[in-house]
Amino acid sequence: MTIRIPLSAPDITDAEIDAVTAVLRTSRLSLGPELEAFERAVAAYHSIPDAVAVSSGTAGLHLALLALGVGEGQEVIVPSFAFVAVANAVLQVRATPVFVDIDPVTLNLDPALVEEAITPRARAILVVHTFGVPAEMDRLQEIARRHNLVLIEDACEAIGAEYDSRKAGSFGDLAVLGFYPNKQITTGEGGCVLVRNGELADRLRSLRNQGRLSKRKDAAQEMERDPAARWFEHEEIGYNYRLSELAAALGRVQLDRVDEILAMRRAAAERYQSLLETISDLELPPIALPRRSVSWFVYVVRLTARGPGSPIDSGFRDRVQVQLARRGVATGRYFAPIHQQPAWYGRPSSVAAKVPITETIAQRTLALPFFNRITLAQQEEVVATLSLTMQECKR
Repeated sequence: MTIRIPLSAPDITDAEIDAVTAVLRTSRLSLGPELEAFERAVAAYHSIPDAVAVSSGTAGLHLALLALGVGEGQEVIVPSFAFVAVANAVLQVRATPVFVDIDPVTLNLDPALVEEAITPRARAILVVHTFGVPAEMDRLQEIARRHNLVLIEDACEAIGAEYDSRKAGSFGDLAVLGFYPNKQITTGEGGCVLVRNGELADRLRSLRNQGRLSKRKDAAQEMERDPAARWFEHEEIGYNYRLSELAAALGRVQLDRVDEILAMRRAAAERYQSLLETISDLELPPIALPRRSVSWFVYVVRLTARGPGSPIDSGFRDRVQVQLARRGVATGRYFAPIHQQPAWYGRPSSVAAKVPITETIAQRTLALPFFNRITLAQQEEVVATLSLTMQECKR
């Protein structure tokens, strides 16, 4: 079985290669000028005072929860229709995730259900901008303020998305970005925490670097007198969540191209929308939503064909996916609900989950090949193959 059209593909140009090569010609491969330049650029792009780059979006979520004091005995409201790292990070700080259902159109947390889920143990709302569609941030901010909760944005799929003309990631107490190779921009592996508060930024920098004292603290003069000694002093338990100079250089150039990249992805989404509109038994993602500008991370359709089961054959999507792969077209399941994952099945949070919309939608979603430079010819092949495969799988 040979895959001719991949699900995703990074877009690396000579400019990125030159920037990474230039770092290799220096003696500084970690915690150097490229990291600082990348952090400044990410912060400026989001109109936020500071950004702390880390080794992954998952690391960013972990550190955001730690820095905001979320911990044992507290609850964090999260979607189950999301990548598993959202709940894993909550568990890593010994807090309890509370799974809340989603809006059936945006696939983001439903604010009304968020409010219903708040208990005296609630400490935080962790909102995911699913597939690059901004969540309803004004209502979520108001709920968080009224209940004295911290608000964390998982914008790992949403760089460049906007809600009421503000960038996703600029609303919460902290926000996290992700730069995995399938994201809109990539650092290979990497992430970033957007932060307004200088003390929080210092804490995040310390935590990502094994709990070492941040260079930006008042002890900077002492570090200059004896930097080697300070390197082996750790003020708290930390982690090795650093982002390398190589990755930062790659990310800096990718961010320079972000407007071009987002435009290419938007055009690809619009082409799919036109090509797929005549196929029955498909529900297409919303191309335009009030007050929102979507940053296209993936292009996910929902299969609506009815099969032997009722009301929808849960295996239909899986049969379609297998046959597409045999014909050389890669697809993805976005997302298998977290509470139904083997690692989470049977845990108290999963048992307590009442998320019927999540469960119904998740069994029907299919991510089609989607990346910056996907061609019209490739998209036409995907659509023709999908149409043929769906017809065959319904027989």
